[in-house]
Amino acid sequence: MKIIENALSDRGSKYAVAGGPVSSAEEARAFVKQLCRKKKFAKATHNTWAVLLPDGPLKNDDGEAGAGMVILRMLEREGLEGHIVVVTRWFGGVKLGGDRFRRVQDAVRVYLDEVKP
Repeated sequence: MKIIENALSDRGSKYAVAGGPVSSAEEARAFVKQLCRKKKFAKATHNTWAVLLPDGPLKNDDGEAGAGMVILRMLEREGLEGHIVVVTRWFGGVKLGGDRFRRVQDAVRVYLDEVKP
């Protein structure tokens, strides 16, 4: 499990991004559960995630409508299969509107830049 805790921030909201290899829906859910064992992540406003698996894509918005699809599209463009990416947001008091999707993209990019050769 790779965790980048202070990936970025915007108007008080703070973002982290985590990821690692998974090969099934069960492993994906277990990954998120393990991440949320860390109190900081359990208390986050959103833990959105996506993964491309052989039997189809999986995603979860965790209340941040549309964020899972943003992650999924980026994984598809990169051709990164069997690797979950979780974007965590701690709400900072200011609604970001459409910028929240750009911040999700930015967080995924930070992660991909670290893990892809």
